Amino acid sequence: MKIVILDGYTENPGDLTWGGFEAMGELSVYDRTSLTDAEEIISRVGCAEVVLTNKTPITTTILDACREIKYIGVLATGYNIVDTEAAKARSVTVTNVPAYGTDAVGQFAIALLLEICHHIGHHSDAVSQGRWERCEDYCFWDYPLIELAGKTMGIIGFGRIGQTTGRIAKALGMNVIAYDESQNDFGRAIGDYVSFDELVQQSDVISLHCPLFPSTQGIINKDNIAKMKDGVIIINNSRGQLIVEQDLADALNSGKVYAAGLDVVSSEPIKGDNPLLKAKNCFITPHISWAPKESRQRLMDIAVENLRGFLSGSPVNVVNH
Repeated sequence: MKIVILDGYTENPGDLTWGGFEAMGELSVYDRTSLTDAEEIISRVGCAEVVLTNKTPITTTILDACREIKYIGVLATGYNIVDTEAAKARSVTVTNVPAYGTDAVGQFAIALLLEICHHIGHHSDAVSQGRWERCEDYCFWDYPLIELAGKTMGIIGFGRIGQTTGRIAKALGMNVIAYDESQNDFGRAIGDYVSFDELVQQSDVISLHCPLFPSTQGIINKDNIAKMKDGVIIINNSRGQLIVEQDLADALNSGKVYAAGLDVVSSEPIKGDNPLLKAKNCFITPHISWAPKESRQRLMDIAVENLRGFLSGSPVNVVNH
């Protein structure tokens, strides 16, 4: 059996092993494959029966050209890069890897918030530049420092990651409120469910952890920002399209929104004309919430088990039943 990994570098830049897949077939690994060159994708898939991909799209064109494909394993939770209906019509099983990065993503959301509150990177650089050594006072700070205890964290999307973020916020002494169409006792143990309008009006910090649906696209926009407290902080390491970026940039520049911590943007990698790049007090990281070695190892282990389950006739994590 031939197995091809089209874009393995992001998942495994060399600190993990592909051994689990090597044990199941003849493995070819490409660090990167063009996202737009169908001919390159087709050439690399060739006659492989198993294709593993992170961001390289598997479209109807690819499926029509590569008739030996029986299984597509997405090395991520989101699977919109695969035409799942076309795969189903051709009896190709598609799987994803859910819930591998819950703790890492929750931790990163709080890391973005703490950087906004303390500007640790900036002040560390200032010390290295000799500013503390030259300081006439015992200490100095260049930005307001923010204590989170007693403030309200509003979480939009209170599933696994939202609840993980909420537990950490609660441990910091924050009051946690949440908006989610589905409510459960696990969430109630962490915070209070409220309406969307109540959340945007009451929160000192708003953290986004909801999926991207038509109903959530652009959920942070000028109209909803206008309802927020002056000086609110917005955190997003879910999906960039949840935010109307020009509206957020305008709110940051006016001071309505004090700061934003973002690990995702609407088009990735970020484009040079993204208005958030020049917005005041906007912290942007390159979509790395998911990427600690521990979570990538978990992703690898689940992806291997997905393929093993398929080969044994008991597929798991199938997204195109």
